[in-house]
Amino acid sequence: MISLMDLKNKVAVVTGASDGIGKEISLKLAKDGARLALVSRNKEKLEEVVKECMGLGSPDARSYPCDLRNPEQIKQVVSQTMSDFGGIDVLINNAGIWQKVGQLEEASLEVIKDVIDTNLTGLVMMTSLVLPQLKNREEAAIVNISSHSGIEAKPGQSVYCASKWGVAGFTETLRADLKGTNIRVAGVYQGGTRTKLFEKANDPKNAELFNKFTEPSDLAEVVVFMLSRPPKIWLHDVRVEF
Repeated sequence: MISLMDLKNKVAVVTGASDGIGKEISLKLAKDGARLALVSRNKEKLEEVVKECMGLGSPDARSYPCDLRNPEQIKQVVSQTMSDFGGIDVLINNAGIWQKVGQLEEASLEVIKDVIDTNLTGLVMMTSLVLPQLKNREEAAIVNISSHSGIEAKPGQSVYCASKWGVAGFTETLRADLKGTNIRVAGVYQGGTRTKLFEKANDPKNAELFNKFTEPSDLAEVVVFMLSRPPKIWLHDVRVEF
Protein backbone atom coordinates (compact mmCIF):
# COMPACT_ATOMS: atom_id res chain seq x y z
CA MET A 1 0.00 0.00 0.00
CA ILE A 2 1.27 3.47 -0.87
CA SER A 3 1.90 5.61 2.19
CA LEU A 4 0.23 8.99 2.36
CA MET A 5 3.46 10.17 4.00
CA ASP A 6 4.71 11.02 0.51
CA LEU A 7 2.47 13.66 -1.06
CA LYS A 8 4.76 14.20 -4.02
CA ASN A 9 2.85 14.07 -7.30
CA LYS A 10 -0.43 13.32 -5.56
CA VAL A 11 -3.30 15.21 -7.20
CA ALA A 12 -5.15 17.33 -4.66
CA VAL A 13 -8.32 19.35 -5.25
CA VAL A 14 -8.61 22.27 -2.82
CA THR A 15 -11.78 24.38 -2.73
CA GLY A 16 -11.75 27.95 -1.44
CA ALA A 17 -8.10 28.09 -2.46
CA SER A 18 -7.83 31.78 -3.35
CA ASP A 19 -7.19 32.99 0.21
CA GLY A 20 -7.30 32.12 3.90
CA ILE A 21 -7.11 28.49 4.99
CA GLY A 22 -7.48 27.10 1.47
CA LYS A 23 -4.60 29.17 0.15
CA GLU A 24 -2.32 28.14 3.01
CA ILE A 25 -3.18 24.46 2.56
CA SER A 26 -2.39 24.79 -1.14
CA LEU A 27 0.97 26.42 -0.46
CA LYS A 28 1.98 23.72 2.01
CA LEU A 29 0.91 20.95 -0.34
CA ALA A 30 2.95 22.65 -3.07
CA LYS A 31 6.05 22.52 -0.88
CA ASP A 32 5.51 18.77 -0.59
CA GLY A 33 5.38 18.44 -4.37
CA ALA A 34 1.66 17.82 -4.78
CA ARG A 35 -0.09 18.52 -8.06
CA LEU A 36 -2.90 20.96 -7.42
CA ALA A 37 -6.35 21.70 -8.78
CA LEU A 38 -7.29 24.95 -7.06
CA VAL A 39 -10.96 25.94 -6.93
CA SER A 40 -12.49 29.30 -6.00
CA ARG A 41 -14.90 31.97 -7.19
CA ASN A 42 -12.14 34.60 -7.38
CA LYS A 43 -10.29 33.92 -10.64
CA GLU A 44 -7.67 36.64 -10.25
CA LYS A 45 -6.62 35.67 -6.72
CA LEU A 46 -6.72 32.01 -7.66
CA GLU A 47 -4.24 32.54 -10.48
CA GLU A 48 -1.90 34.36 -8.06
CA VAL A 49 -2.00 31.35 -5.73
CA VAL A 50 -1.25 29.05 -8.67
CA LYS A 51 1.92 31.06 -9.39
CA GLU A 52 2.97 30.88 -5.74
CA CYS A 53 2.40 27.13 -5.66
CA MET A 54 4.47 26.59 -8.78
CA GLY A 55 7.25 28.68 -7.27
CA LEU A 56 7.20 26.58 -4.11
CA GLY A 57 7.67 23.29 -5.92
CA SER A 58 4.34 22.03 -7.21
CA PRO A 59 5.03 20.26 -10.52
CA ASP A 60 1.58 21.25 -11.80
CA ALA A 61 -0.90 23.71 -10.30
CA ARG A 62 -3.98 24.96 -12.13
CA SER A 63 -6.90 27.27 -11.39
CA TYR A 64 -10.55 26.33 -11.75
CA PRO A 65 -12.93 29.25 -11.17
CA CYS A 66 -16.15 27.88 -9.71
CA ASP A 67 -19.12 28.98 -7.65
CA LEU A 68 -20.12 26.04 -5.45
CA ARG A 69 -23.70 27.29 -5.52
CA ASN A 70 -23.79 26.30 -9.20
CA PRO A 71 -24.03 22.51 -9.81
CA GLU A 72 -23.13 22.86 -13.50
CA GLN A 73 -19.91 24.69 -12.65
CA ILE A 74 -18.98 21.96 -10.17
CA LYS A 75 -19.53 19.31 -12.86
CA GLN A 76 -17.37 21.25 -15.30
CA VAL A 77 -14.55 21.66 -12.77
CA VAL A 78 -14.42 17.96 -11.91
CA SER A 79 -14.57 16.97 -15.58
CA GLN A 80 -11.80 19.42 -16.51
CA THR A 81 -9.66 18.35 -13.57
CA MET A 82 -9.89 14.72 -14.67
CA SER A 83 -8.99 15.72 -18.21
CA ASP A 84 -5.99 17.76 -17.02
CA PHE A 85 -4.62 15.43 -14.34
CA GLY A 86 -6.00 12.00 -15.18
CA GLY A 87 -7.03 11.28 -11.60
CA ILE A 88 -7.59 12.69 -8.11
CA ASP A 89 -5.98 11.45 -4.87
CA VAL A 90 -7.06 14.04 -2.31
CA LEU A 91 -10.12 16.27 -1.90
CA ILE A 92 -9.93 19.17 0.55
CA ASN A 93 -13.40 20.66 0.97
CA ASN A 94 -12.54 24.02 2.48
CA ALA A 95 -14.70 26.65 0.75
CA GLY A 96 -17.23 28.38 2.95
CA ILE A 97 -18.93 31.67 3.74
CA TRP A 98 -20.01 33.26 7.00
CA GLN A 99 -23.43 34.30 8.27
CA LYS A 100 -23.44 37.65 10.04
CA VAL A 101 -24.21 36.96 13.68
CA GLY A 102 -27.82 37.73 14.55
CA GLN A 103 -31.24 36.25 15.05
CA LEU A 104 -32.67 33.97 12.38
CA GLU A 105 -35.43 36.37 11.34
CA GLU A 106 -32.76 38.99 10.60
CA ALA A 107 -31.18 36.79 7.91
CA SER A 108 -32.59 37.25 4.42
CA LEU A 109 -33.71 34.22 2.45
CA GLU A 110 -30.89 34.97 0.02
CA VAL A 111 -28.28 34.79 2.79
CA ILE A 112 -29.78 31.56 4.13
CA LYS A 113 -29.66 29.97 0.68
CA ASP A 114 -26.12 31.20 -0.04
CA VAL A 115 -24.73 29.85 3.24
CA ILE A 116 -26.39 26.44 2.94
CA ASP A 117 -25.60 26.08 -0.76
CA THR A 118 -21.95 27.07 -0.38
CA ASN A 119 -21.07 25.42 2.92
CA LEU A 120 -23.08 22.22 2.65
CA THR A 121 -24.81 21.50 -0.66
CA GLY A 122 -21.82 22.47 -2.80
CA LEU A 123 -19.50 20.42 -0.58
CA VAL A 124 -21.72 17.35 -0.90
CA MET A 125 -22.01 17.77 -4.66
CA MET A 126 -18.26 18.21 -5.12
CA THR A 127 -17.59 15.11 -3.02
CA SER A 128 -20.19 13.08 -4.90
CA LEU A 129 -18.59 13.88 -8.26
CA VAL A 130 -15.00 13.36 -7.09
CA LEU A 131 -15.69 10.15 -5.17
CA PRO A 132 -15.67 7.78 -8.18
CA GLN A 133 -12.24 9.13 -9.12
CA LEU A 134 -10.89 8.65 -5.59
CA LYS A 135 -12.09 5.04 -5.67
CA ASN A 136 -9.82 4.43 -8.65
CA ARG A 137 -6.68 5.33 -6.68
CA GLU A 138 -4.72 2.90 -4.53
CA GLU A 139 -5.09 5.24 -1.58
CA ALA A 140 -7.07 8.46 -1.28
CA ALA A 141 -8.36 10.97 1.25
CA ILE A 142 -11.18 13.43 1.82
CA VAL A 143 -10.73 16.19 4.40
CA ASN A 144 -13.72 18.40 5.16
CA ILE A 145 -12.85 21.71 6.82
CA SER A 146 -15.89 22.39 8.96
CA SER A 147 -15.87 24.61 12.05
CA HIS A 148 -16.24 24.45 15.81
CA SER A 149 -19.72 25.74 14.97
CA GLY A 150 -20.32 22.31 13.45
CA ILE A 151 -20.03 20.55 16.80
CA GLU A 152 -21.34 23.17 19.22
CA ALA A 153 -24.35 25.47 19.10
CA LYS A 154 -23.35 29.12 18.85
CA PRO A 155 -25.80 31.96 19.63
CA GLY A 156 -26.62 34.07 16.60
CA GLN A 157 -25.22 31.54 14.13
CA SER A 158 -28.32 29.49 13.37
CA VAL A 159 -27.83 29.26 9.61
CA TYR A 160 -24.04 28.90 9.75
CA CYS A 161 -24.33 26.20 12.43
CA ALA A 162 -26.96 24.40 10.38
CA SER A 163 -24.60 24.25 7.43
CA LYS A 164 -21.61 23.16 9.50
CA TRP A 165 -23.50 20.60 11.57
CA GLY A 166 -24.62 19.25 8.22
CA VAL A 167 -20.98 18.96 7.16
CA ALA A 168 -20.17 17.10 10.39
CA GLY A 169 -23.01 14.62 9.87
CA PHE A 170 -22.10 14.15 6.23
CA THR A 171 -18.45 13.57 7.12
CA GLU A 172 -19.16 10.96 9.78
CA THR A 173 -21.64 9.09 7.58
CA LEU A 174 -19.27 9.15 4.62
CA ARG A 175 -16.50 7.83 6.85
CA ALA A 176 -18.75 4.95 7.95
CA ASP A 177 -19.77 4.24 4.35
CA LEU A 178 -16.15 4.13 3.19
CA LYS A 179 -14.69 2.23 6.14
CA GLY A 180 -12.39 -0.51 4.90
CA THR A 181 -11.99 1.04 1.45
CA ASN A 182 -9.03 2.85 -0.07
CA ILE A 183 -10.51 6.24 0.92
CA ARG A 184 -9.98 7.80 4.32
CA VAL A 185 -12.30 10.58 5.49
CA ALA A 186 -11.68 13.26 8.11
CA GLY A 187 -13.34 16.34 9.54
CA VAL A 188 -11.53 19.38 10.90
CA TYR A 189 -13.40 21.46 13.48
CA GLN A 190 -11.50 24.67 14.10
CA GLY A 191 -12.28 27.66 16.24
CA GLY A 192 -11.96 31.24 14.99
CA THR A 193 -9.31 31.67 12.31
CA ARG A 194 -7.68 34.90 11.11
CA THR A 195 -9.16 35.07 7.62
CA LYS A 196 -11.35 37.48 5.67
CA LEU A 197 -14.40 35.26 6.21
CA PHE A 198 -16.02 37.69 8.64
CA GLU A 199 -15.06 40.82 6.75
CA LYS A 200 -16.63 39.46 3.54
CA ALA A 201 -19.93 38.99 5.40
CA ASN A 202 -19.77 42.55 6.78
CA ASP A 203 -19.32 41.15 10.27
CA PRO A 204 -15.76 42.06 11.30
CA LYS A 205 -14.58 40.96 14.74
CA ASN A 206 -13.03 43.33 17.26
CA ALA A 207 -9.26 43.46 17.05
CA GLU A 208 -8.62 41.99 20.50
CA LEU A 209 -10.66 38.87 19.75
CA PHE A 210 -9.48 38.55 16.15
CA ASN A 211 -5.83 38.65 17.22
CA LYS A 212 -6.43 35.57 19.39
CA PHE A 213 -7.73 33.54 16.47
CA THR A 214 -5.73 30.71 14.89
CA GLU A 215 -3.42 31.61 12.02
CA PRO A 216 -4.56 29.97 8.77
CA SER A 217 -1.00 28.83 8.07
CA ASP A 218 -0.94 26.97 11.40
CA LEU A 219 -4.24 25.27 10.62
CA ALA A 220 -2.90 24.33 7.20
CA GLU A 221 0.05 22.64 8.92
CA VAL A 222 -2.43 20.49 10.82
CA VAL A 223 -4.24 19.43 7.63
CA VAL A 224 -1.05 18.51 5.77
CA PHE A 225 0.20 16.67 8.87
CA MET A 226 -3.01 14.62 8.82
CA LEU A 227 -2.52 13.69 5.18
CA SER A 228 1.11 12.75 5.66
CA ARG A 229 0.58 10.07 8.33
CA PRO A 230 1.48 6.42 7.64
CA PRO A 231 -1.34 4.15 6.41
CA LYS A 232 -2.10 2.69 9.84
CA ILE A 233 -2.54 6.12 11.44
CA TRP A 234 -5.48 8.31 10.49
CA LEU A 235 -6.71 11.37 12.38
CA HIS A 236 -10.35 11.33 11.36
CA ASP A 237 -11.70 13.93 13.79
CA VAL A 238 -9.44 16.89 14.57
CA ARG A 239 -10.53 19.79 16.77
CA VAL A 240 -8.44 22.94 16.87
CA GLU A 241 -8.92 25.64 19.49
CA PHE A 242 -7.42 29.11 19.73
